[in-house]
Amino acid sequence: MIKIELHNKEIGKYGEDLASKYLEDLGYIIICRNFITSNAEIDIIAIDKDEYVFIEVKTRVSKKYGNGIEAINENKKRHIINAAKFFIYKKGLENKNIRFDVIEVYINSKSKLINHVKGVFF
Repeated sequence: MIKIELHNKEIGKYGEDLASKYLEDLGYIIICRNFITSNAEIDIIAIDKDEYVFIEVKTRVSKKYGNGIEAINENKKRHIINAAKFFIYKKGLENKNIRFDVIEVYINSKSKLINHVKGVFF
């Protein structure tokens, strides 16, 4: 089980690993992790049937500071959308269906919970 003493980056990576496994178990094809542009990062880019899905993963060890999705403000959304536009342009995916999801991962010493929210930005 995860130790709560882990640093935020380690907790975030652990949550992204859990989210990736969760998505793969659902049949998603992971095509990229940690796509970085000059001002944003997209945690996971995957294909779900006929859609390219841009996924922000928020990992928490408690709800002391709120739910994970609440940490995505308008500025963060804009950066993620711009990074997705760059990815779409770079890969020639202009005519493909896209979607933005958030996966909240809650972990503690006793359990793991994943909450997948589809289509959050539009």
